[in-house]
Amino acid sequence: MLQPRQHFVRSLSPHGFHRVAYREWGHPASSRTLVCVHGLTRNGRDFDVLAAALADRFRVLCPDMPGRGDSEWLKDPNDYVFPTYLTALTAVLAHADVDEVSWLGTSMGGLLGMVLAAQPATPIKRLVVNDIGPAIEPAALLRIAGYVGLDPVFDNFKALEAHVREVSAPFGALSDAQWTALAESTARQTTDGRWKLKYDPGIAVPFRSTASGGDLWAIWDAIRCPTLLLRGSESDLLSVQTAAAMRTRGPKPRLIEFAGVGHAPMLFNPEQIAPVVAFLGAA
Repeated sequence: MLQPRQHFVRSLSPHGFHRVAYREWGHPASSRTLVCVHGLTRNGRDFDVLAAALADRFRVLCPDMPGRGDSEWLKDPNDYVFPTYLTALTAVLAHADVDEVSWLGTSMGGLLGMVLAAQPATPIKRLVVNDIGPAIEPAALLRIAGYVGLDPVFDNFKALEAHVREVSAPFGALSDAQWTALAESTARQTTDGRWKLKYDPGIAVPFRSTASGGDLWAIWDAIRCPTLLLRGSESDLLSVQTAAAMRTRGPKPRLIEFAGVGHAPMLFNPEQIAPVVAFLGAA
């Protein structure tokens, strides 16, 4: 079962119900489930390569957060906040009928995993945090705020791909095929034949109003499950100092850094996938 199955579930925000999409890889009766959650402007297709590599050993669930990918846009952009996302993720877990999961979260998905893992009776038994931490560097937030929500329009797909390559340059030295796949998974064609990004520009509204990043050290300190921390060696979002402090507090994770990568490692290549597979016990 190396092709994903698409599912939809209804979740609730302060202004009504909305549809949340997720892709399921692997056998639905597998005894092990991995949930993979993407970053701010991305979607669950980011984990296609990783999910395909694990599908013979894991059931892998890859949701699109509200307003991204194939999930419905919210009626009020102010609802693009963590309570809405956590409710959506809880709905996905309930729809998938799983009680225990491993969790891999990139950037925003890592923060959501941290919050869930810190809760009493959490379903998360193993946690992979990809290039995010309890303290976020302000310079990185300013960089992201410079492009998120601008809603550019492109005359052709090649122009959209060039934009993706530019704003996502910190992902590292991806191949042409990998860049094209990233662009394809983030693209939607309009009725006039032009191209736009596949997320609601309204996600920028609460992001810009809370762009200080906050302090989640109390959340981190409450996590008790085995945890693996991934970092791009050139990351401007997760600093060397924050990563070092994370190793001594809370779940005290093992830290793995990937050379030549900023924010965030995309887990497309064997050298990035291998430590995740080993940590999850799927080697």
